[in-house]
This record gives sequence, C-alpha cells and structure tokens, in this order.
Amino acid sequence: MKKIMIALPLAAALAACGSNGGGTADGGVRQQLKVVGSSTVYPFTKAVAEDFMRANPGLRVTVESTGTGAGMKLFCNGVGNQFPDVSNASRQIKKSEFETCAKNGVKQVIEVAIGIDGLTIIEAANGPAMNLTQADIYKALAANPFGKGPNTAQTWKDVNPALPAIKIRVLGPPPTSGTRDSLADLYLEKGCNTDPAMEALKKSDDKKHKDVCTKVREDGAYVEAGENDNLLVQKVSSEPGTLGVLGFSYLEENADKVKPVQIAGVSPSEATIADLSYPGARKLYIYLKGEHLPAKPALKDFVAAYSKQWGTGGPLEKRGLVPFAGADSEAASKQATELKPLDPSTLK
Repeated sequence: MKKIMIALPLAAALAACGSNGGGTADGGVRQQLKVVGSSTVYPFTKAVAEDFMRANPGLRVTVESTGTGAGMKLFCNGVGNQFPDVSNASRQIKKSEFETCAKNGVKQVIEVAIGIDGLTIIEAANGPAMNLTQADIYKALAANPFGKGPNTAQTWKDVNPALPAIKIRVLGPPPTSGTRDSLADLYLEKGCNTDPAMEALKKSDDKKHKDVCTKVREDGAYVEAGENDNLLVQKVSSEPGTLGVLGFSYLEENADKVKPVQIAGVSPSEATIADLSYPGARKLYIYLKGEHLPAKPALKDFVAAYSKQWGTGGPLEKRGLVPFAGADSEAASKQATELKPLDPSTLK
C-alpha cells in the first residue's frame, strides 16, 4: 500500500508532462516536445528539430513561430503537457516574464544562449543604398522625438539633410516580437541617447525616458508587418525605398532580393556581428522548463543536439547563425550540458 501511494504522484507527474515509456495511440510517438517563440530563432530550432527527429524515431518536436513575447506568455502559463517545453527568444527573458512564470509554477527557467544575430535594416536590391545612423532611425520612427512634440518628418531628408528625399516607410515587427524589443534597445534608445538631455532623463525619470525613446509613431511611417519574415522580404524587395527590419539570417538567404542598409558605415556580416562592431548585433536564446526535464529526458538530448550544430562550420552557421567565440562559446557549451536554472536577480 505504501508503494502504491508513492508511485501515484510520480505517475501523475509523468502523465501531466506527456511522457510515455512506450508507443501511444497517436502513431507510436513516445515523447513530444513543443517549442514556441521567436520568428528569428525559428529556422534554427526547426532545423535542429528535424535532424533530432530523424535520429530519434518515436520522438516528435513541434516548432511554432509566435514571436518572442507571445512565446514567453505561452511558455510561462504553467507546467504540464498543455504548455510548451521550450521558448525561442531573440532577446533575454524579462524580469516581469520570469515573475509570471514563477507565479504559474515555472520556477526553474533554464536559459541557453545559442549564438549571435544581427538585427538588420534592409532595402530592395535595387534600392538607393542608404547609410543611416541610429540617430537617423530614431528621428524617423519615434512618435515624439526627444520629447519635443509629434513626429512630422515625411522623408529621410527631413531627418538628416544628407539623406535622400525618399518617403519614410519602414516595415517591422509588432510589439509581441523580440525583434521589436531589439529594435528599441539597439536602435531607438541608442539614437535617442545621442541627446544629452535624454541621457539625463533616463536617470531622473526612467519611465518617461522609455516612452520618449522607444514609442514608435503610428501615422504610417512604421508599418507592423507581422511575424512572417519571408513575407517582409517579399514586400521590401518589391518596393524600392521601403526599408525592413529583420534578422541577419533572412538577409543572407535573400541576398538576391534585398541588401543591407549600412549603419554608421558598417554593413552586417558574420565578422562584424561576431565582434559586435555592427550596431545591431544581439544574442539569441532558447529557454527550457526545469520542471519538465524529469518527465521528458528528450529535452536534455534536444539541447545537446542543438549545441552540436551551433559551432563554427556547423549546420546552423550555414543557415545564418553567427557562432560564439572564446569565453562565450565555452559558457554556452557548458550551460547546454549543465542546464543550470536562471538567476532572476540578473534580469531587467
């Protein structure tokens, strides 16, 4: 009787996390992993998942592109088979998201950095060959540039006399996307802070600073293009003068249709992203639930498979992921093996 009472909670936990020791009624699948999140990370995780399933018959990995923010929301909703096991992210998890996770029982959030991406600004292959600064981009897209009133700039020349008189039209990610967060962090806020008064505002009123520096205008100059980056490439390539915001891997894949806009004279390349000289360089992540590891041992194997593909010369580099080097590479490989839960005190 005592043995039965001990076994029941374990059986319930396994059932809740969807782990079966043998075949099931759905075609012999004995374990399923569900991944949601970033559209930027999606092609890398999808490639790993396909190879992983080929090497492990009976395992199923579904990967859905929802955007980083929406993916984190799904990931943090709870523990159990109805919730994702992994969330792709094109930025680090936010403190508020971690707190939501913890509130819903997801207290062991495991962060694994997979490589570097460049958040690129693109234009059509036959476009005007733009060269912008972070300040140019901020002045063009901010709803209230430097807190001095609504944005009235209509052309890039209105922003900077050295730029062409081309109508400002930028296609980019929606607020649910980690790429939108990266646009704010890497371009808008950096451009905003070129004004010393904005640097001072950050110290005196961080909330107001964020509003002034990262809120995007809503008069048509910036167009939310959804989470389908391939569709964004198609739109930009067919509209010379229109710019787009997306990850470096998509730029490489579509070099015949679009080209990069230089940022302060620097073009995105594997070299400029790896050494962080390109202003749009950013780390990419996957997040796992530690609570799911005991019931789904395939999770650990999946991360191990990921780490074998992200190195220099590996399959993911060929798909556009820029590998880590030196200490960052060693730290990523170590974390992929140890899978230590995240320390929330490091989050913003």
